[in-house]
Amino acid sequence: MLAKSNQSQQSETSELRHAAGIWLREQREAAGLSQRELARMLELEYYTFISQLENGRGRIPPNRYRDWARALKLDEKTFVRKLLMFYDPVSYEILFEDPARAS
Repeated sequence: MLAKSNQSQQSETSELRHAAGIWLREQREAAGLSQRELARMLELEYYTFISQLENGRGRIPPNRYRDWARALKLDEKTFVRKLLMFYDPVSYEILFEDPARAS
């Protein structure tokens, strides 16, 4: 039973990362940036890191959230809140969901 719930959790994590990747791609395209241009702005050694993120593999390191928000021309708080929804849905729910719904 434990293995099954672990497998279920891994599947949910994978789905959330994929959704985060789609959202990141949309934000990059809305900012009018190619993957290479964004990588250059973020001083990343390889633009393929952005491709990996956009394909749901990996996550943005928290210490780089501000850099990414600025590069994508997004409000920092809005950007982090959205990432938290994908990367840590439990914390997101605790922090931002309507407390009346939890009752």
